[in-house]
Amino acid sequence: MARQNGTASAPGAGGREPLEVVAAAIVREGRLLVVSKEAAPDVFYLPGGKPDPGEGPLETLVRELDEELGVEPLEPRLLASVDSVAALEGLPMRLTVYEARVDGTPRPAAELADLRWISGREGGIRLSPALRDHVLPLLRRRGTLPA
Repeated sequence: MARQNGTASAPGAGGREPLEVVAAAIVREGRLLVVSKEAAPDVFYLPGGKPDPGEGPLETLVRELDEELGVEPLEPRLLASVDSVAALEGLPMRLTVYEARVDGTPRPAAELADLRWISGREGGIRLSPALRDHVLPLLRRRGTLPA
């Protein structure tokens, strides 16, 4: 469940704290940037990652986009926080998503295997649950991606 500019709640799994993840929704010309990781090259996610100890969400976003793509987010704005399941770990996850532009051309680095610009309507591409079930529908409702 997602709520624009807020949080969404879902039942916890055994009382464990969810993984905290920060990611960017970067849209250019009606296409969303998604990335895959070397650990699971067939699953695509939003670029981002887990915070380091003591790191705030925006600090995490800046660090992760630099490490993974060699870009800096411009004018990041909170899009939503969603509760979902982490595709790789299979654990409960709280994903904080920022809409942002970036300062250059993203290129996969660090643990990334690939990147793609998608409409979200492509067949044959496996998307993470949070992206598929929460972020894409939200971006379509807002008119950021074509319906």
